[in-house]
Amino acid sequence: MPVTRVEQIYQERRTQFEALRVVAARRWSQVANWRLIIAVALMTSGGVGWWRGLPILLWLALGLLGLFLGLVAYHNRLAAQRDRLAALVAQNDEGLVRLRRDWAALPLRQPTGHILEATELMLAVDLDLLGPASLQHLLNTPRSPAGRATLQRWLLSPARPHVVYERQQAVAELAPLIDLRDELAFLAEEAGEVQERYERFTTWAQGAPWLVTKPGLLWVMRVSPLLLVISIIVQMLGLTVWPLWGPFLLLNLSLTALYGWRSIETLSQLYDRGELLATYAGLFGHLASPSWQAPTLQRLKATLGQGAERADHRLQRLSLIAAGAELSRSLLFPVLQFGLLWNFHIVALAERWRQRSGGQVEIWLTTLGEMEALAALATLQHDHPTWQMPVVQPSEPPRIQAEQLAHPLLMPDQAVANSITIGPPGSFVLITGSNMSGKSTLLRAVGINVVLAQAGGPVCAEALRLPPVALATSMRVQDSLARGVSYFMAELQRLKQIVDLARTRPDEHLVCFLLDEILHGTNSTERLIAAAQVISHLVELEAIGIVSTHDLALATDPQLQQVVQLAHFSEYFTNDAPNPEMRFDYQLRPGLATTTNALRLMALVGLPCAST
Repeated sequence: MPVTRVEQIYQERRTQFEALRVVAARRWSQVANWRLIIAVALMTSGGVGWWRGLPILLWLALGLLGLFLGLVAYHNRLAAQRDRLAALVAQNDEGLVRLRRDWAALPLRQPTGHILEATELMLAVDLDLLGPASLQHLLNTPRSPAGRATLQRWLLSPARPHVVYERQQAVAELAPLIDLRDELAFLAEEAGEVQERYERFTTWAQGAPWLVTKPGLLWVMRVSPLLLVISIIVQMLGLTVWPLWGPFLLLNLSLTALYGWRSIETLSQLYDRGELLATYAGLFGHLASPSWQAPTLQRLKATLGQGAERADHRLQRLSLIAAGAELSRSLLFPVLQFGLLWNFHIVALAERWRQRSGGQVEIWLTTLGEMEALAALATLQHDHPTWQMPVVQPSEPPRIQAEQLAHPLLMPDQAVANSITIGPPGSFVLITGSNMSGKSTLLRAVGINVVLAQAGGPVCAEALRLPPVALATSMRVQDSLARGVSYFMAELQRLKQIVDLARTRPDEHLVCFLLDEILHGTNSTERLIAAAQVISHLVELEAIGIVSTHDLALATDPQLQQVVQLAHFSEYFTNDAPNPEMRFDYQLRPGLATTTNALRLMALVGLPCAST
């Protein structure tokens, strides 16, 4: 298969970043060696100079110490550069496996902590929206908990037409900015943490302070350490022989015993967060810097603030406070706490930050989530430049019109495109055809592209027009031994939910049902009668949809003949002995299917069959 332009871009970027990573890794190793050499020289010159009393060697040791500290800082920068380049190499590798639909090699990052409703779960399972080898798996770039949750919500909750249009503008602007999207993914990965700790921090940020609301206590905590230090200096200077520092030390000990436990919650949210918060600061700085044109991107940038009050600057200040909190876990802690009441000062600084900025944390994280979700849709547009932006707006009569629509999860060179019109209300499409001919794939292709369209992304089609649509599906129905539900009962429950949705028409959305081989849990006579009645009722409720079936008799049912639009798939067999094969072209044709293949399939797999 020839290499596409998009594959070439990913391969070139991967090669470029890998070459830079090798250079950075080599420099890192060289600097590590120099650090060792200079450390040995430093200890040697310092030790000999001290032992022999040679000032020149002591001065040399002092210079070597400065050089060593500079190398440490440079070494850390090289390590960060090396790690960043390694991450960019991995991201471009992901781009290649995403293009190839290599699901086993493509990482799956799923949101945690959100329990899907029953209808959401059914839709997700039927249309392959979530989980392995799904639309979520294809849109795999969000790294932060907020980004993954936002993308999942967009896939399961169709947006209104004006929101869809604004997202499309943002996606179009982000699609060519591959460097910006790569950096966003890298920083979000660096800032990633487990969901539970992430939620605890956001809860803390919105909580109420306790120390800064007690100004009297706060002033005592400030004055007591100051007087303690002054009294110690006074005694060391010989200005008094009395231990005037004693009462202040006792006061500090008492304050620690009485209120120290209240500092634990705040300090626990700051421990090990200095670098993490600095990474978040860099992440929000990355989002706030560009001059965006799309209204949605401008709105998201505005939520991050301006000037010194920008989100990245505020988080950088909290990062410095978190670095101070780390000292409470050092060997110097007893001196810092009992002498200076260190923890209380850190808590006071953190609470002032929380009063000023804590209420914005959730807004910032929501902004990050939306930016990552938009970047995921933009990556999809970048990876598939022939996909088109759909038109989502009310129309008269309401219908879904698709030109050369294909399944987004299939390899582009393997997905067969078909044109189809669903609607207007008062009609439905009945697709017939033999086993494996493409009926179920077409239903899922329609459904998943409608989901993409109403999320604000591009669709795998030459054109797609649709009004606001509420999807309802019955495809992968399962019985439940635990709930005592048979397969047939599970089907009935699913169909009841679809009928109820058509009756209510949530938010005036046009209901589109996708029914694949329904009511197979009962005998053929009752199945045909029941299926015709359900479909007829859905049409009466002004729902539109597609029904796939093997039962050709359903097309001639008197209840449906006036409202049905017929289409079919077909197959053909090769007669090449000794290995005849069945082949499909997966092209949708008008009218009723004229062939069947069950008996021929039995013969092909070696089962006894009276007639083939």
